Amino acid sequence: MESMWKSRKVVIVGTGAVGTSFAYALAQKGLADEISLIDANLDLAKGQVLDLAHGLPYYSPVQIHVGQKQDYADASIIVITAGAKQGPGETRLDLLQKNAALVESVVDEIVSENSQAILLIVTNPVDILTYVALKRSGWPKSRVIGSGTVLDSARFRYLISQHCNVDVGNVHAYVLGEHGDSELAAWSMTNVAGVPIDKYSSMYNNPEQWPAHRERIAREVKESAYHIINYKGATYYGIGMALVRIAGAILQDQHSVLTVSTFLDGEYGISDVCLGIPTVIGQTGAMKIIEAPLTAQEHEALEKSAHTLQKALQDLRSSN
Repeated sequence: MESMWKSRKVVIVGTGAVGTSFAYALAQKGLADEISLIDANLDLAKGQVLDLAHGLPYYSPVQIHVGQKQDYADASIIVITAGAKQGPGETRLDLLQKNAALVESVVDEIVSENSQAILLIVTNPVDILTYVALKRSGWPKSRVIGSGTVLDSARFRYLISQHCNVDVGNVHAYVLGEHGDSELAAWSMTNVAGVPIDKYSSMYNNPEQWPAHRERIAREVKESAYHIINYKGATYYGIGMALVRIAGAILQDQHSVLTVSTFLDGEYGISDVCLGIPTVIGQTGAMKIIEAPLTAQEHEALEKSAHTLQKALQDLRSSN
């Protein structure tokens, strides 16, 4: 049977703030030829599509339309953003029971359409739901990924750039593990223009104050979402841009290293869980996991993060 797959078609499931921020940024970037928006609230989807379509004279040609499940069949990327949002004082893990069933139902529809797409999970708690989607789909692990800690890593780079007063493009830094409270800032992998961050700080900043600054930066990265939610109710612009970065790596086969949530099968000594880890991303999805030489303390923190997610998965299984 001949494939109906389209190389630059993106289907977005969920037309709330995250889904439409992604759609808007994706259209502006000119990466997709077709953007299909699907939502259980059909009027909302229609309104979002109409609003986006009115901007067509101002960005690269792209088809934007209300989608239906048949759009899964020829999509290159399917992005699931639908789900209950994180409220003030609520952790991402609190969302588990609310969103697992929703993701499973969407995955069932995708599979029923014989889709060949890369499936990108954004709904929180993203690492657990990436695992749920992977197991539900029965697809190869390379084709089911989560947004992971791509946004957290961007926040990390931004805060370091602000502290060091350098262009964020010259900062390389990664947050690993859960997209949530157990995540870790991988300082041993962090550098400014190729100079390890500890050495850079000793050369150009007050070295006595650096340990305190390190602690503050890591804390601010971890607490960023909570602050934004308290200020305005939800986060969506940052994650929208992070999703464009992931989608671009897939659509343009860039082989970019991004900390997406992907299934570990022995890497870093961790198995049977999805979490944010440096991964080469291209047209076929997660092509290769990069095993960086972490410090003993960082490796222990990564294992604890994996254990947190595995415990949540066990709780989910026992509740079903």
